[in-house]
Amino acid sequence: MADSPIVHWFPGHMAKATRMITEYIKKVDVVIELLDARIPRSSANPVITELVGQKPHIVLLNKVDLADPKATKEWTEFFTKQGITVLAIDSKSGKGNKKLISTVERLSKPIIDRWVAKGIRSRSVRTIILGIPNVGKSTLINSLAGSAATRTANKAGHTRGQQWVKIGKNLELLDTPGVLWPKLEDQRAAARLAMTGAVSDDVYDLEHVIKQLINHLLTNTPNILVERYKLKEEEMTDVDTILESIGRRRGCLVSGGVVDFDKARRIILQDYRNTKLGTITLDKVDEEPYYPEDGEET
Repeated sequence: MADSPIVHWFPGHMAKATRMITEYIKKVDVVIELLDARIPRSSANPVITELVGQKPHIVLLNKVDLADPKATKEWTEFFTKQGITVLAIDSKSGKGNKKLISTVERLSKPIIDRWVAKGIRSRSVRTIILGIPNVGKSTLINSLAGSAATRTANKAGHTRGQQWVKIGKNLELLDTPGVLWPKLEDQRAAARLAMTGAVSDDVYDLEHVIKQLINHLLTNTPNILVERYKLKEEEMTDVDTILESIGRRRGCLVSGGVVDFDKARRIILQDYRNTKLGTITLDKVDEEPYYPEDGEET
């Protein structure tokens, strides 16, 4: 319901996110924003674009191996039309790493040229990868840096916990924690962040999240549910019937033969995260944010 949010935020450790990002961006020449290719809009921090200002801004669609290739192409075209440089990558395999480095070098060339024109001693180009938790930031940084990564913690003028990672000869990457914004009003986006594992499993309403996931599958790819769980046509009528059918087939029963619905929900969630339901992109380019009215079902 609207008065009972799907994801229960704990703003105490997130309220400083915007201030932190502002300080991070001041220290770098190029900003890299890492998004989950399955949820490009839901995983985008709404304040980053305005905080970037005139600095070069690269959007990376990560985990493309988990996303629908057709949707990834549509999102790439969407960002390109906005005038944003966008690359599709897979941080685990290293796909797109070389293209990313060459893109940073290309976008930073005017900056280096200005240094030279002003007689400023050239230094490494500094960049940052911003992203929500569990979007693959650490994996990407380690992949870019390799085993010979040089990390310098607590450099003068930098807060505790920040590290500069040397990438090749001319690039330094500011390694910072993943941050979520203090409040997320789009409840559909909140549910999708939960589906993809961006928020801890103990801070969201599992029932509502799986209801949204099943409804998404029913609307867009109902055959996946039929094929994966061997459902019959009469079992595809509504969310509860689907859950009960899956629960019985998978042995999610408690005493008296009653279905353990939460166990059935967790099976579906893990199947989605592990691509057992196929490569599915949840966010659509033409979708509007969803702000439920008071008393409205989410």
